Amino acid sequence: MAFVLRRLLHASIVLLATGFISFVIIRYVGDPVNNMVGQTATLAEREAMHRALGLDDPAAAQFLRFLGNVLSGNLGVSYRYGEPVAKLIRERAPASLELSLSAMLLAAGLGIPLGVWTAIDKGSLLTRILLALSVVGVALPTFLVGIVLILVFAVNLGWLPAFGRGAVTDLGGWTTGLLTVSGLKALVLPSLTLGLFQMTLIMRLVRAEVSQVMRASFITFAVSRGVPRRSIYFRHALGNALLPVITIVALQFGNLFAFSIIVETVFQWPGLGLLVIQAIQFADVPVLSAYLVLVSGVFALLNLLVDILSPAIDPRLRDASHQGRAA
Repeated sequence: MAFVLRRLLHASIVLLATGFISFVIIRYVGDPVNNMVGQTATLAEREAMHRALGLDDPAAAQFLRFLGNVLSGNLGVSYRYGEPVAKLIRERAPASLELSLSAMLLAAGLGIPLGVWTAIDKGSLLTRILLALSVVGVALPTFLVGIVLILVFAVNLGWLPAFGRGAVTDLGGWTTGLLTVSGLKALVLPSLTLGLFQMTLIMRLVRAEVSQVMRASFITFAVSRGVPRRSIYFRHALGNALLPVITIVALQFGNLFAFSIIVETVFQWPGLGLLVIQAIQFADVPVLSAYLVLVSGVFALLNLLVDILSPAIDPRLRDASHQGRAA
């Protein structure tokens, strides 16, 4: 319990610091009043709008007001849409979360077994091809991958849609496209685009970790005892290499959720990334501030989960923790 409380305190400090830094930076992005009142507005109208938005207050007062609103669940009102930011995030978050989860499941579901395979079958032609493709996957820009996939599967073959989310189902305020055919089709290309880099990263990480574990003495002992190869590879070798893999997967999921802006823009996916692009163009400070705080919260939560799960995955960490408290 004390460990969890310490981690929560650390996460709170990180959120507070991130909120302050993001607020200070975004405050100087631009003047939203120029976009709200138009070119024909008088100076008096502009000044009145500044006062109404509280933009004439000192930066410290604006930040304290922003912080108090966040703690109370009030993320402000969007300068562009004129709607509560919390409402906009609730509407867009399901699309981003659905895309991120699909991309990560694809990346982990293919990357982990391929990493194990390339670690145990190092000299085969298939392994060399997979490693070469993994380098290409890491090197290619995400937007280029998306454009190529659209050209092949949407334009030339006509199998999949090139943009949009397809038909969605409303489940009590949570929208999902996983229950409709058009929604599933629309999810394929963005998920492949977003998950390709993560898959190659996971595959190479698993390969390196499993290759290192395979040289351990307990693996040699298991082989001499006649333990089945499948059990050695996927239970003993992968099991002992799992901790860094889970850590990377958790953090990369945070990256997918936070930085899917390019993919959402290429495919016009109606998620948080597309909302952020529009907010940057419009200097929509409340949306940008809320988004950065949300992203910080996601990363803080993922780090907390990794810290809690790590001792359960690797008993040596539990032993080290107990020995530290005993000392």
